[in-house]
Amino acid sequence: MSAEQQYIDLFSQTKEMINKHSAPVLNARRDDAFTEFQRQGFPTRKDEKYKYTEIGKLFEPDFGLNLNRLNIPVNPYEVFKCDVPNMSTALYFIVNDSFYNQALPKNELPEGVIFGSLREMAEKHPELVKKYYGQLADSSQDALTAFNTTFAQDGIFFYVPRNVIVEKPIQVINILRADVDFMSNRRVLIVLEDGAQARLLMCDHAMDTVSFLSTQVIEVYAGENTVFDLYELEETHNRTTRISNLYLKQQASSTVLLNSMTLHNGITRNTTHVTLAGEKADISLCGMAIADKSQHVDNNTFVDHAVPDCNSNELFKYVLDDSSVGAFAGTVLVRPGAQHTTSQQTNRNICATREARMYTQPQLEIYADDVKCSHGATVGQLDENALFYMRTRGISEKEARLLLMFAFVNDVIETIRLDALKERLHTLVEKRFRGELAKCRGCAMCKEFD
Repeated sequence: MSAEQQYIDLFSQTKEMINKHSAPVLNARRDDAFTEFQRQGFPTRKDEKYKYTEIGKLFEPDFGLNLNRLNIPVNPYEVFKCDVPNMSTALYFIVNDSFYNQALPKNELPEGVIFGSLREMAEKHPELVKKYYGQLADSSQDALTAFNTTFAQDGIFFYVPRNVIVEKPIQVINILRADVDFMSNRRVLIVLEDGAQARLLMCDHAMDTVSFLSTQVIEVYAGENTVFDLYELEETHNRTTRISNLYLKQQASSTVLLNSMTLHNGITRNTTHVTLAGEKADISLCGMAIADKSQHVDNNTFVDHAVPDCNSNELFKYVLDDSSVGAFAGTVLVRPGAQHTTSQQTNRNICATREARMYTQPQLEIYADDVKCSHGATVGQLDENALFYMRTRGISEKEARLLLMFAFVNDVIETIRLDALKERLHTLVEKRFRGELAKCRGCAMCKEFD
């Protein structure tokens, strides 16, 4: 049986159960998404966008799914103790693909701000969620988005009304928890009305050593004059597969920072699609990956300059050791009439061994004549002259290599606009380069991987 067929059969047999444990707004898009998944099937390497990651094989194992929404016996507030030091956050949890609301912290969010279970909020505020859900994430254009829309039953809804500023950063911990090989499909919907400001940190952790496959679709709407930061930090283990599609639409004079950091994983595929739909919109799109053993990290980005006077800046850096594989493919499209566009795309990579592989494909498509656009990519090794200089100053070769690798990725960390998180990332990255798993301090779940 093909990977596609087992999920086609599964949905056909469990559709009623899936709908029963979700919300009508989410269910309304499910059938069309299923039709699209049947039509497209999983992407193959013949698909230009997915040529560096063999998606179909990732779905072949017999994963368990919690379609009946059985309660997972874990209280994350008891086992997870890794708030970023010195950073006061509003802390929430997703267990697999369900928003954990059995016990919530006493977070006081500004009046009108909504943060909670997507399923529950779609029932409480159906017209609001319906206005945005599935509008950016087009199932007809991506089979994995179609798959997620078919099976997702819950996730997060984050809504910030006009001119409201959420001062306290919000932190979401995505916990993978299961006794058997397991799949989760979560959905995230983020809406900032005109003039709103917010910051969100999402961390992925695995509690058990079974194989996990998680799919995630994030839709972000940034209204006029909004300011939004989204940080994603992956610290799982080498039996975890993560597939994440993020769709962002920005209106005039909005400022958005997206920073995705992979510190420990198995196989990761991140897709980011940005549409700059209002003049003077500004996007900073950053990423960092540290991989060793046979880990695999694939980032694919598309930035659409649809109107004049917008700015985009991309910076992605990889450090690959052992037989790990990295991939970066980034396209910047400047449409006709999008004059005065400024765009810079940079991908820099270090392969520490001959066995490590990096594939990079930066692209520009420009259909306007008054623009400032550039792109560049390099793949190399550590600077031997710098290593030699440091060793002549009494620094061991191991320590010199660590210092150079840390300096290499530091400018990605420096884009973070939360000082406490930036400081914590410095510590985690140093631990990672020293051969330690990148663990948050005090996380009871991570002891198993010591």
